[in-house]
Amino acid sequence: MTEALSNVSTLLVNEETNTLFVGGRDVVFALDLNNISREIARIRCQNYILFLHKINDSNLYVCGTNAYHPTCDHMVIMFEYSLQGRAEESRGKCPFEPTPKYASVFVDGEFYSATSNNFLGTEPIILRSMRNPLRTEFKTLWLNEPSFVNMEIVRESESNPNGDDDKIYVFFTETAIEFEFYDKLLVSRIARICRGDLGGKRILQRRWTSFLKSRLSCSIPELNFHFNIVQDVFLLRRRKWQDSIFYGIFSQQWGRLDISAVCAYSMKNIQEVFSKGSYKGPVTVEHSPVKWMVYRGEVPVPRPGACIDNFARSIGYNTSSDLPDKVLQFVRDHPLMDNSVNPIGNRPVLLKRGSNYTRIVVDRVTGLDKQTYNVMFLGTDDGYLHKAFNCDGEMFIVEELQLFLSPEPVQSLQLSSEKGMLYVGSLSQVVQLPVSECHQYKYCLDCVLARDPYCAWSQSANECVLLANQTGHTENLIQSVKYGDASSCLSVGM
Repeated sequence: MTEALSNVSTLLVNEETNTLFVGGRDVVFALDLNNISREIARIRCQNYILFLHKINDSNLYVCGTNAYHPTCDHMVIMFEYSLQGRAEESRGKCPFEPTPKYASVFVDGEFYSATSNNFLGTEPIILRSMRNPLRTEFKTLWLNEPSFVNMEIVRESESNPNGDDDKIYVFFTETAIEFEFYDKLLVSRIARICRGDLGGKRILQRRWTSFLKSRLSCSIPELNFHFNIVQDVFLLRRRKWQDSIFYGIFSQQWGRLDISAVCAYSMKNIQEVFSKGSYKGPVTVEHSPVKWMVYRGEVPVPRPGACIDNFARSIGYNTSSDLPDKVLQFVRDHPLMDNSVNPIGNRPVLLKRGSNYTRIVVDRVTGLDKQTYNVMFLGTDDGYLHKAFNCDGEMFIVEELQLFLSPEPVQSLQLSSEKGMLYVGSLSQVVQLPVSECHQYKYCLDCVLARDPYCAWSQSANECVLLANQTGHTENLIQSVKYGDASSCLSVGM
């Protein structure tokens, strides 16, 4: 990989232009997506580049620390590669230094960021800039020492019978305010905001009127064993947004056991908590600190924190600035939901001892049995990549690969399903590898017993092949992802 690469913090796959953009210290590299050892361009920037977002086919949005003066600029990526020199002061959009956890997403000319608004890190903020700027309140009730990991847009307005709005979901870990504990208890959160939010008229002016958050639960219920800290989240998008699934990697706060968990969350569960769940509220109890209880009082109409939908419009509220003061006051003081967002099956889809997962991406693969498998690729803190999938409630790790010569944490992980490639970055290097190296299985038995959904044994070619490349005749292929049944190999001489 390219020399002069240091402090790699972000990767951006651009399939339209066949380019991998790598943000590092003082530079953005444009590399050939098919062969990342081929450098297309090198663009000098200020300090640590932390965000790279595609605006359109000809422009990127680039943010960096700029010696503790966060700055964002536009970069041209058509015919020539250069910064436009439209640098703007970007406090609250980009971190002051490369260490804190942060997240961002660029949506149709709007930039959403989750970071700190000041150098000390005491003003955490979820901000929309560029158009109709809005932010969270600087209150511990809203955000309490958060460590952000991801932001995603879900276009929930698409063919929506209730006329609902698109949502931005934010994932983070923060210090819990709702539990009494002898030590600081960390909890994982999912928060959401509505894209159409314009803030309130008198209350919550230039603030989110739709900011709600809930505990993101990942536990082994029968052992009362909780994974409190979310490390990374990947949204597996489906054609219908209702079928999309969020996958999260979790670890423990007090780690006596070296164990990582992956939990998966359905849109249905997430929506139910936010649109139907109860709110939590602080209650002052005599001779004791504030207690957090489920709010039992009357909830104003329209529902606090909800997006403007057909119901709100039918009773005369066309934008958030039309909402009554009592609705805004309520959501300002009750942003926390009482119910947790629980994972599919109420338990992790994967538990792994002895590995600390840092990054996750998920691919969908259809096997020879016409079943679709969600295959997880997981980066570890010592530079390994695990490939795993869940089949009928049972978890299989089909491959463990050492990515780097010396153990380095996987910092970034990007998937190009179109290319069948993964792009993995540590602080000092970037590697490219196919989603599956089927040819490593030399015999039919190895190929089938690997239970890799990408691979099948070709009897005509007498080799293990990538299933996606086999068009037309599949009758001479052998694969048994579900059962690991290699009996058909006996007839072909193993």
